[in-house]
Amino acid sequence: MARAHLLDRLIGEELPVFRTDAELRAFEAVPYAGRIAAQSTYEALQLGAAHDPSAPALHFLQKAEADETPLTFTHAQFMARVTQTANMLNDLGIGPRDVVSFLLPLMPQSFFTLYGGEAAGIANPVNPLLEPSQIAEILRVAGTRVLVTMGPAPGSDIWDKVQRIMGELPNLKAVLQVHGAGDERNGVYSFDALLEKYPADHLTSGRRIAAADTSAYFHTGGTTGTPKLVRHTHGNQVYQAWVVSLMLRSRPGRAILFGLPLFHVGGALTQGLAVFCAGGTAVVLTAAGWRNPAAVRNVWKLVDRYKPEVFGGVPTVLAASLTVPVGGADISSIRYSSGGGSAIPVAVGKALQELFNAPVLEVYGMTETASVHTIAYADRPLRLGSVGHPVPYSRVRVVKIDAQGRYEGDCAVDEIGIVAMHGPGVFSGYLSEQHNRGAFVEPGWVNSGDLGRLDEDGYLWITGRAKDLIIRGGHNIDPMAIEEIFFQHPAVALAAVVGQPDAYAGELPVAYVQLKPAANAGAAELLDFVREHTPERAAVPVNAFFIDPMPLTGVGKVFKPALRWDAARRVLIQSLDGLTKEGADVSVEVGAHPVHGSVATVTLTGVSESARAGLEQQVHECLNPFVLRHEIVWR
Repeated sequence: MARAHLLDRLIGEELPVFRTDAELRAFEAVPYAGRIAAQSTYEALQLGAAHDPSAPALHFLQKAEADETPLTFTHAQFMARVTQTANMLNDLGIGPRDVVSFLLPLMPQSFFTLYGGEAAGIANPVNPLLEPSQIAEILRVAGTRVLVTMGPAPGSDIWDKVQRIMGELPNLKAVLQVHGAGDERNGVYSFDALLEKYPADHLTSGRRIAAADTSAYFHTGGTTGTPKLVRHTHGNQVYQAWVVSLMLRSRPGRAILFGLPLFHVGGALTQGLAVFCAGGTAVVLTAAGWRNPAAVRNVWKLVDRYKPEVFGGVPTVLAASLTVPVGGADISSIRYSSGGGSAIPVAVGKALQELFNAPVLEVYGMTETASVHTIAYADRPLRLGSVGHPVPYSRVRVVKIDAQGRYEGDCAVDEIGIVAMHGPGVFSGYLSEQHNRGAFVEPGWVNSGDLGRLDEDGYLWITGRAKDLIIRGGHNIDPMAIEEIFFQHPAVALAAVVGQPDAYAGELPVAYVQLKPAANAGAAELLDFVREHTPERAAVPVNAFFIDPMPLTGVGKVFKPALRWDAARRVLIQSLDGLTKEGADVSVEVGAHPVHGSVATVTLTGVSESARAGLEQQVHECLNPFVLRHEIVWR
């Protein structure tokens, strides 16, 4: 079969099965370069559109209601908009090494900008929910020349943020407003009006995009310090689309409920590029995606109408969906459920299996691997809690590293160590060299920062995040194992375990719990439940706090820093109870610090100048036993 049609074959009916390592290795005997038909994301999108140009590529729902009429783009229309966007950006000065950043909610123009930006230059999707200072730093570090953003709109503060930071971007040449009138005298253009001026059938730049060309930057890591920008090549991203289509047996014309943001690789590539390249349909669940409560509330009605074969999302979305009654909805189209971004609790996985009578394919990867790197193979025995095996042409090792991040050797079977990954999806490095120190355990093998183990059959088990370990008096506690027990309790919707500062033990585990709607359970009941189900007494949380809603990141992961800060605040306030307050009001806030990671700010109000020295000494005496740094503010 000719190379130009090989991608079509692998997303059609004649798909290989990988029941054993031998079958997988036989498939890999053909080099990956001989398997792939597209060099760039633009070329891969063209292949997907060629299946049936008149079929829908994107349905955009304004309300996430099953009976609403969506705004629809066929594959031909979608490809035309991507091409027009690329030509518009090229005319504004974007070349192969120039960066177009965008701050947009989940809307059709976001997709056009992402893939059109990659066809013209380098796309840089940014989380619009970040603070203006964080956004400005990401845009500066990326070297943004063109910024695509929302114009003034009710309920959106994006344009307000952009106005505050435009003067801080020295490389910025133009701004494009989606749903905005623009102000061309000041370099602000209407995206929608300007787009129509450009041809839709070819790239006016004449660019021939190579697989090694940089396609995008994705910001990752924490919210303080210099942003970590992951460099993706077109080859990295095309591989992700190709291998996801292969493993999920994607077929043209099939839909997926789409609610992940495009600043996350799961949205941009795993559920975006992969679907379009397979000739499928993305049903976009409003501009807020899964963050819109209606998307979860109507989830089974949406499945009934659009008939997706894969029900995928981050574990918080999967868990929330399980609380929604199916009612009379027909959900028989689902052949697999799939989740990633963080571990699927085993109890959630079992419930999904029972609901759909279909396999749960847990995936694992990271921005640095262009998203999915391992998956539970549908053709092999499923082991709930495991993230399966590496996808074809990729590899995983569990290794030992020293304090400086240097490789010391591979771990034995079932020995916990650092997960390292290699393959066509693995990036070559961060944009800033300072972030590349320790990023790879060996050349080409990225350090995931996750703890895991490989069992005797090669299944990968993620046992925790290295930085999330709770160290109680020198005893390492993996919070994931305790969270799994909470999820087994019938009243628990979400649970997260974090370390609370302790002057003696260093840290103590505490739990934060969001109950299911209408469920009742007390803290003592939940802690007794955990105590009964774990032999590791040191891992039983010393307290359980109820929280609703659970703080989540923009992609639906539990935002554990907020929980750690709250746990620290509670302990420090308690420690300060014994102050001779001299009439002072005392408050404590804990938050991020660019140098120290986290800092506690103790605010003392209404203290006379003469009393301050004595009170300051008392505060230091109370808080110095804690590792967490603190500072005092007088009001």
